[in-house]
Amino acid sequence: MVAALALGALVAGSLLARALGGGLLVEHALMAATHHAQLAAGWAADVFCY
Repeated sequence: MVAALALGALVAGSLLARALGGGLLVEHALMAATHHAQLAAGWAADVFCY
């Protein structure tokens, strides 16, 4: 049981390290930030138009 938990933690850590090393999480964060900036700009334009 303990060995299975340790193996699971090792696999999860390996997958996280691969995602961080490959820039996947950074790319996702940049896409989300761009999307948020576009929505915020549209919202601000709507407010100032009225």
